[in-house]
Amino acid sequence: MGRRKPSSDGPINIDSDSEPEPESDLKCSISEIYNDQLSKHRTCWMHVLAASKAQRQSLTQGETEGIKKISPCFLTFSPHRQRSTRSFKSKYVNREVSRQTQNEDSKVCAVSRRKPVPVSRACRVSRKKQKLGSEAFECYFENLWKSFSEDKKTSFTYLDCLWFSLYIKPTTKDKVLTWIKKKHIFSKKYVFVPIVCWSHWNLLILCHFGENVESKTQRPCMLLLDSLEMADPKRLEPNIRKFVVDIFREEGRPENMNLLRKIPLLIPKVPQQRNDEECGNFVLYFINLFMENAPQNFSMEGYPYFMKKNWFTYESLDCFCQELYSSKK
Repeated sequence: MGRRKPSSDGPINIDSDSEPEPESDLKCSISEIYNDQLSKHRTCWMHVLAASKAQRQSLTQGETEGIKKISPCFLTFSPHRQRSTRSFKSKYVNREVSRQTQNEDSKVCAVSRRKPVPVSRACRVSRKKQKLGSEAFECYFENLWKSFSEDKKTSFTYLDCLWFSLYIKPTTKDKVLTWIKKKHIFSKKYVFVPIVCWSHWNLLILCHFGENVESKTQRPCMLLLDSLEMADPKRLEPNIRKFVVDIFREEGRPENMNLLRKIPLLIPKVPQQRNDEECGNFVLYFINLFMENAPQNFSMEGYPYFMKKNWFTYESLDCFCQELYSSKK
């Protein structure tokens, strides 16, 4: 697979009345919402601070931390063209200088061209250290989703990994709700909502949202899986609850809004990442294992089911990642 061909219609204009085609499950990627890769970087906290410094504006530490919270960065690095390897001679020593920089999309597409690596060999290969950006996450998630049978997928659906972040922004909130309505989430038992906020990945799972909120046996609930507890996943709860209420309202559901605000948000104790780069890999593995083991009918009595600190080993996570990276799209 090479680079994704740009749409003939150009990038999506969020402020327009046009809507994305419903055929694709992941039509609203970051590259379609913004004109180019660097535009994701223009409003991040690093750019804001750099612009302030260039204008000789002094910011307090509190103001700096505030900017970081409201202006997350979606790029782990700025893209550059790849440079060739060159050598030069000095008076005392010959040095080989290698300058290799690749943008994130090139790495993702290069993976898809490699032959699948057997699991036994993959386990011996060191895991990737780089944090997944939205483009890479989308590519790997599409590969993962295609690996499941159609029968398995009948009870599940998912939202684009950037929709939650775009929902938080007033200018794109209504568009996101319109896109979600096309997903028919109330006909599914489970809905995966990957969330990337403050440069960290979480997984929100909406369970049985088509059921009666006041049911005593099977009622809607939410799961929030976070591989970095120290980042305080509860900080997302206010926006998650607004998100859910707006989804019900957009759908025209009859449920009482006060009851919707009381839908349980469960945060199970799951395995934790070993560094600050693995959160995206953990979310992909959470999705993979949950689809394989999700109960037919999720109930509060059975919680937390398999979602415990010993849910899986790091070795199995590494094998999963290597197999996913080497799979063809």
